[in-house]
Amino acid sequence: MHNNSYWMKKAKTHLAPTYGQYPIAIVKGKGSYVWDAEGNKYLDFATGIATVSLGHCHPRIVAVLKEQAEKLWHVSNLYYIPWEIELAELLNTHTFSSGVFFCNSGAEANEAAVKFARLWGKKYKNGAYKIITTLNSFHGRTLSMIAATGQDKVKKGFEPLPEGFVHVPFGDLEAVRHTIDDETVAIMVEPIQGEGGIVVPPRGYLKQLKKVCEENNLLLILDEVQTGIGRCGALFAHQLEGVEPDIMSSAKALGNGFPIGACLVNEKVKEAIIPGTHASTFGGNPLATRVALEVVKTVIEEELPKHAQEIGTYLMTELKKIPGIHEVRGRGLLIGIVVDDSKPVIQKAIEAGLLLVPAGERVVRLLPSINVTIKECEEALEKLKKALR
Repeated sequence: MHNNSYWMKKAKTHLAPTYGQYPIAIVKGKGSYVWDAEGNKYLDFATGIATVSLGHCHPRIVAVLKEQAEKLWHVSNLYYIPWEIELAELLNTHTFSSGVFFCNSGAEANEAAVKFARLWGKKYKNGAYKIITTLNSFHGRTLSMIAATGQDKVKKGFEPLPEGFVHVPFGDLEAVRHTIDDETVAIMVEPIQGEGGIVVPPRGYLKQLKKVCEENNLLLILDEVQTGIGRCGALFAHQLEGVEPDIMSSAKALGNGFPIGACLVNEKVKEAIIPGTHASTFGGNPLATRVALEVVKTVIEEELPKHAQEIGTYLMTELKKIPGIHEVRGRGLLIGIVVDDSKPVIQKAIEAGLLLVPAGERVVRLLPSINVTIKECEEALEKLKKALR
């Protein structure tokens, strides 16, 4: 087996340099642990950025992947796909949704959300098309989604960007009210800002946003790409607030690492959609939807949202005791810690055998699998203490 340096040099030669990467090549994973090309073991509290929420190579997921791989991989949405339909039924049963569009990523799911909102606005709101999003938000890397995102750093070099997105401060209801005009069709937010630094909005924010939408005949779009599939203490984070969106995006943990995204819509939005208005070659394919079906079943059957809430409470309590951490924020197992400088903390954590994720210059994210154990959390805390010395 080649060492880490070999893969770093080879990557520099052959890959487009779009990523800033840490100096290790991961070659194996099991549960909450991964190993690099030199056999070094790491406790994974990055999980592919809140994606491998059941841990690496989960037995149930591996079993259905192998079974489906020997049966059918891809066919086309020209035909009915049983596993796609079953996954949609399961998601509809446990959410507000009446219809699901499947794709391959969070950015694609958010693109679908915007298209469906504008389709609804064209049909039912005199062509309204503008979408209010928030500063510091993150919705993906496609052109439309960097336009929707409230961070200038992701937009530089890609202008001119698609029009129709207006940004207001996260958590500021008055700013939302003052921004609405006759061309506004929807408000799009993350229940908790992830890439923006694990920013939790004021209590009642989502409920008030929903009320504003109802008062102004707008759609509420929730980006649950990072917050969903049990991580925050419910299957989806908005359910903790007792709020129902009109449209919601999901991805990341939906496939536990297998690429899949989903855009969920309620009945009134579904009525605006007709065949041909949106499509994806690979969206809803048998392999991805069979895997995701087992992922969601596992999360529900093993009551992992409750586990995430309980373990998250423990972890956040212990993190507050560690010198060098100025603030701890988040919900469930979507946790951010504020430090002086995130970069050296993450590098030192790697050296101590712990993988973490940055969220800006001062925030470090802890995103373990949602079936993580207390023992693994204790190990992570000890390694983090070393990284903060």
